[in-house]
Amino acid sequence: MPIPFEYQNASRQFDRFIVESRDNAGLATTNMAWNMVVGVFHAFRARLSLAQALIFADALPPVVRALFLENWDPTLPTKEFDTFEAMLDDVRSVRRRHNFSTANAIPAVATALRNNIDMVTFLRALEQLPPAAQNYWLSECNAGQR
Repeated sequence: MPIPFEYQNASRQFDRFIVESRDNAGLATTNMAWNMVVGVFHAFRARLSLAQALIFADALPPVVRALFLENWDPTLPTKEFDTFEAMLDDVRSVRRRHNFSTANAIPAVATALRNNIDMVTFLRALEQLPPAAQNYWLSECNAGQR
């Protein structure tokens, strides 16, 4: 059996995703986008149970999946899905001194993810998560990216 396409092209797929995240947020570099992307995924992950996080991770492309799971302590208490502003503050708390996350960080990354993922698989995973988790990624398909 040949190596699956998503693994053969993982770097290329991630590059497209990070560039689109950067552009959606209006950031100058992919280095600036990196912390924003990490923050968006880690803020979301902090609001999921272990089982929910693994369901979500299974729908992600390989490099994004690794980013989502990196340095995770699943024994920490699960946070509530709070206001957009509170979740954005969590996004900005990742490497705070080097974090350039814009006010539209969550919708910017969500839009880039939706454009660079198998949507059937992604939606199937989201259907197994609470409505607030679905809203994090789909909120009116992040109309206008806030």
